[in-house]
Amino acid sequence: MNPSSKHPSQQPKAVLVTGAAKRLGREIALQFARQGWDVAVHYGRSAQEAAKTVEEIQGLGVKAEAFQADLSDEIQTNSLFKAVSEAFPHLECLVNSASIFEYDRSNSSIPLTGKSLQDHMQVNLTAPILLSQLMFEYQKSKPDNAVTFSSVPSVIQLLDQKLVNLNPDYLSYTLSKAALLTSVELLAMDFAPHLRVVGLAPGISLPSGNQTSEGFSKAHQMTPLGKSSTPEDVAKAAVFLAESSAITGTTLYVDGGQHLLPSTRDVMFKTN
Repeated sequence: MNPSSKHPSQQPKAVLVTGAAKRLGREIALQFARQGWDVAVHYGRSAQEAAKTVEEIQGLGVKAEAFQADLSDEIQTNSLFKAVSEAFPHLECLVNSASIFEYDRSNSSIPLTGKSLQDHMQVNLTAPILLSQLMFEYQKSKPDNAVTFSSVPSVIQLLDQKLVNLNPDYLSYTLSKAALLTSVELLAMDFAPHLRVVGLAPGISLPSGNQTSEGFSKAHQMTPLGKSSTPEDVAKAAVFLAESSAITGTTLYVDGGQHLLPSTRDVMFKTN
């Protein structure tokens, strides 16, 4: 939809996308903008990339602004939501895309440590839950609190197809995302009818770590459909979920069927 094609009386909607300066978060932010949403772009350390993302979104004819916050810090996480909700009073969707993805495995030369687990839990689980709670309180406290079936605000938690295709690689990451997956149902029950909570689980969509282009290409094809998700696939699914007011408490797997092929190793180790 072209933003200029909106009916004049139609209230604009805004989305906060965490980790929106780069990679998948950036594509999600841009896709919302293409569909006429105003976008709050969160970033941690990538100020230059965030500014470029904001500039590109503004070029699509919608409002965009960048907000910096360290999601490992609860005070900064709370301040982030306060700043965004004040700048975008029409906030209708929160996409928790920011995450840590660092390798550890108990039976390896890089075993799980208390610090690695805590770091992953703080950014991948605690921050999304805190932001989700703030989003709920914000929606619940709106003066025009009437919820209509045609427009129920949403939280979208970015997950991973490996949660239904488990292997021991990236243990801290997997544990943090598994807990976030469980929270989808719990929060959906608790936040209704003011707010929907939905999971979105991509497959291998972008190269990770030291993965080569050739390795990524091979891994991307290791699905029943012969290809996994692209960033555009995931971004379009996020907008679909944000605009589908009957969907809550469930997770959409956008992975080319990757979760249907069990593996004892993370797919990136099968292609090096």
